[in-house]
This record gives sequence, structure tokens and C-alpha cells, in this order.
Amino acid sequence: MKIKFLLTVLFVSVVGFAQSAQSAQSSQAVNDYKAVIVPLKYDFLKSDNQYRMATISKGNLTKAGFQAFYANEELPAELNDRCQLLYMDVKKDSGFLVTKLFVELKDCYGTVVYTSEIGKSKEKDYEAAYRESLNMAFISINGLHYKYSGKAVTPSGKAGMITAAPVAVAAVAKPAQTPVQTAVATPVADITDPNLLYAQPTENGFQLIDKTPKVVMKLLKTSRPDSFIAIKDGIQGSLNAKDNQWFFEYYQNDKLVSEKVSVKF
Repeated sequence: MKIKFLLTVLFVSVVGFAQSAQSAQSSQAVNDYKAVIVPLKYDFLKSDNQYRMATISKGNLTKAGFQAFYANEELPAELNDRCQLLYMDVKKDSGFLVTKLFVELKDCYGTVVYTSEIGKSKEKDYEAAYRESLNMAFISINGLHYKYSGKAVTPSGKAGMITAAPVAVAAVAKPAQTPVQTAVATPVADITDPNLLYAQPTENGFQLIDKTPKVVMKLLKTSRPDSFIAIKDGIQGSLNAKDNQWFFEYYQNDKLVSEKVSVKF
């Protein structure tokens, strides 16, 4: 009995230590980002801010110490670098007679930096169930005790791994004639443009929304940060950076069409 008790105590201690270490690592990762962008709609919902989920998300983030902005909000000048921001998403997990939600915080390339614990609810009413589940998921996010570290970050391409951006990054950049090859050398959007579109991260790229907000175009990532597979009104083409501007290019009647698009990432 004593041996069994000692083994149980040892197992609990090891699990507790591992969880503490994981929590500390997650906290350090999110602390390197300045703010969080909240989408107006999650995949399991039918309309923007349905059941006030976007409102509840932003409110919970603020309570947890983050700066939070809706995807269609104009950001302060100091937040113009999209790779200094986290992008929130809420996922619905399957469950019989139980609503399960968890929060993902992703970097500018869609890599998951942090995943919350699963929040659960047995409420039958959708609004009550979603609200309770989301609030419960935020308990683990509150436990991160977020505080911005002041460090600059750049995506590493590996989930949960954040590396400090080196001062000499220009030394390994592409040749001068193709500056858009680096992750941060994308065209700067004109925020006064009435046709400006806002980029929301998705699992495989971005969706571009207008101020309505309405999804205007869907983008799929390629191996190059200055080029995306683009779909607009059922037309598939590509969105490419040229001369410090973005262009949607596609073929129509065997002729190449190029349309200028103003995008804020």
C-alpha cells in the first residue's frame, strides 16, 4: 500500500510539474505579442457576432490583460506590423449533449502559438452554452497572466515556437530587386482608401473583408509571402505584390486581367 501511495504521489507531482512548465512556456510565447485580433465570425457560427461571441471574446481578452481589436477596426500606428499581433480563433469540439469550445491564438502565418483548455457546457440553449463554454476556456488564458515583454518576434514556422527577430535581418533578405520576398516587406495599405480590405487569418491563409464587413476574397498561402492563390466571386487567380502594391490577377477570355487591391494585413 505504501509503495502504491508513493507511486501515486510521484505521478501527481510529475504531472503537476509538467503542466506548470507548459503553462510558463505558453505564457512566455504570448507575452512577445503586442495585441490580439478578434474575428467577427467563427466557423461554427452563421453570422457576424452571432450570440455576441465576438463581443464576449474581446471582453475576455481585455480582462486577461491583452489589447484586443476587432478584425475590421483601424489599428494604432504602433500595431501596423501584423506579425507583432496574435489572431484569435474559437474551435468547436464534438461532444454528445455537451458544448465544447477552445481558443487558439495564432501568429500572422496561421501557426498556433497557444491553445486554451476546453470549456464545456451542458446548457441546451445555444447562446447560453456558447457563452459558458467560451468563458470557461478563458480560465486557462487568464492563468497565463499576460504582460507584453517588449520583444520583437518573427514566426518560426513551428507551432508554439517563437524566436526573437535579429537586428541584422536585412543581411539575409532577398536581393534588392525583389524586396517583397521577406515576411515584412509587404505593401503598406492606404488606410484612407474607401475600398480598403482587411485580412483575417484562416487555417490556410486569409480572408479579405470590407468595412461592412463582408468577405470579398479568400487567400491561400503559397511558398512565397508576396503571392497567394486568390478566389473572388468564384474566379480563381492570384494576389501578387508588385511595385509596393497588391494585384489580383486572373484570366478572362484568354486575356490576363490585373486588378489593384488595397489590403491591410
